[in-house]
Order: sequence, then structure tokens, then C-alpha cells
Amino acid sequence: MNDKGNFSAAAKARRLIRKFPDASALSLARRLKAEINGASTVESCRSTVRQQLGQGGPYRQAVAKKHRTYRAPRKPGENRAEMPKSLASAWSPFVLGVTGQVGILSDIHVPYHSVKALAAAVKHLKTLGLKALILNGDFADFYSISRWTKNPAQRDFAGELKSVRALIGWLRSEFPRIPIIAKLGNHEERWEHWLWDHAPEISSETEMGLEAWLHLTANGVELVKDQRIILAGELPIAHGHELPKGMASPVNAARGAFMRTMSTILIGHGHRTSGHCEQDMWQSETFCWSTGCLCDLAPEYARINKWNWGFASVEIAKTGGGFDVQNYRITGDGKVRSS
Repeated sequence: MNDKGNFSAAAKARRLIRKFPDASALSLARRLKAEINGASTVESCRSTVRQQLGQGGPYRQAVAKKHRTYRAPRKPGENRAEMPKSLASAWSPFVLGVTGQVGILSDIHVPYHSVKALAAAVKHLKTLGLKALILNGDFADFYSISRWTKNPAQRDFAGELKSVRALIGWLRSEFPRIPIIAKLGNHEERWEHWLWDHAPEISSETEMGLEAWLHLTANGVELVKDQRIILAGELPIAHGHELPKGMASPVNAARGAFMRTMSTILIGHGHRTSGHCEQDMWQSETFCWSTGCLCDLAPEYARINKWNWGFASVEIAKTGGGFDVQNYRITGDGKVRSS
């Protein structure tokens, strides 16, 4: 099998073996047949390939090693293509692991928080004998590093960090002996996104994480990242930005959460206190809640809105994971009301 003026079939086989070192003998034979314009059969080409691979005794092995085409015989099925490795990482809820009363504060947006609303919420929660406190996202605003158009006069990231650190320290002093869990909302995620854009080389360093920057670890506050849901007993708690998109501003935020998840859930993010209940044909109820915010109700980017101040508490049963939610509103004069 020779082509005038071209390499011999054996030489072409050797070139193909070097070019495709992991290909099977059959695959190489088909390529060889195509290169010699079908002048031989696939089986004849396969025989040529095997010879160049060193199959057929010590002499063939020696020749193949000389031409750098020797390959040890493979076991049946060894040359099959493999599924690529997946880069997907495990994702699971954060299990709170406590029973009794748990406080939930969402959307504080320091340094654009309401002192009146935040003080009223904390004062009420202190009367409940909390076993844990959850900061359910957007406890920091991170205005200065957002992607939105910003007022240059208000761009003071160092000042924002100082205010958030003060919040964490104050909450720890108000609740000195209970677990405090801080869940990232879309506003806290701005920090990681800013690092990816401006300092990707150091973005994964421990010192650059919010645990260090916001003094969370120093104050014994545990951070929940990666948009993980918190399980308080059997109650899933999300900030709200993690849910599927498509319903930007539902009339009832709790109903919007139900439509997105078809599950019982408590969220923040929408800055509105609401509840929604659905019953299936077996009279089994699914109830959802959304909590109000604890921030300024008339920021420069949304002077007119439907927001209200609010927070929640959840009593988790000692056995079985059952729970009872109390969703509170805070009036303009700072009084707490059950919704």
C-alpha cells in the first residue's frame, strides 16, 4: 500500500498514532483509510496500525519503539471515551439546629437603616428569649461598590464598612450568648462580585472574605454563603433573590414566593410584610411569608414604594421540626404589631 510521491501507509499510520495517541486502533484505521483515499480496506489499515503500535511480537515492538509509536496492549473497553469531569459543586441547606424562639431580621441596609425600626425590632426580640438570631440578607447595603449609577457625594466604602462592623458589634452585645447567623443577600454579594471584577487574583484569599472584612468571625457570627437556604426546623428561610426570576414585583410577595417554589418558605428582599396560604385537594396547607424591612422607606432611588418596616420570629418545636411563625409590622411611630 504505497502512494507515489507520498508517505507509505506505514509512515502515515505512524504520523496518525503520534497525532492521536489516545485513539483506538479502529479509529486510527478509519483515518488511515481516508488518507489513502480508500485504496485499502479498514481491516487492512487496522493491521497496518497494529503493526506500528508494536503488536505482533518482539520485532514489531522494537520497530514501534524506534519510531516512538509503541503502545502497550489495552484491555477490552479501555480505549472507550470517558464522560468529562463535572465542575458542579455540592449544594445543600444550612441547618440551624436549634429549638425555641428564633429572630429574623431582613433588609437592614446599613448605613441606610432606620434607627427607629431596628431598635423596635431588637427590643421586641429580646423579650422572647431567643435561642438564635438570623440576619436574613441585605444587612449591609454596599452602595459604593454597586453596579448602579451612584451619587459621588455618598461614595464612602470605608465608612460603610465601619457602620456594618458597628451593627455586628451592637447586635452581639444585645444578644451575647446565642448563635447569630448572617446570610448573604444580593447586596452583600456585591463584595464578591466587585473582587472578581477588580482583584480576581486575591478574591479567594481568606482575608478578603466578608467574615474578616465585617468582623463576623471576631464577633462569633456565622456566615451563610452560596445562596444556601437556611432550615429552621422544617421552615426554609431565604433572602429572596435566590428564587427563580420572572415575577419582578408581585402584588403579594409571599404569594410570589409560593409561585416560584410551590413550597412553604419565609423570605425578605421585597421589603413588604405579607402571607399567603394555598390548600391542595387533600386539604394540606402550604403557607408562605415575606418580612418587612428595617431600612429607610424613602431612599433616593425609590422615593415612592410599597415598603413597610417589619421582622419575624419563629418558634421551633423541640421534636419533629414543627414551627410557628409570627410576622410583625412596625408602625411609623415605632410600635410592633402582629400582622
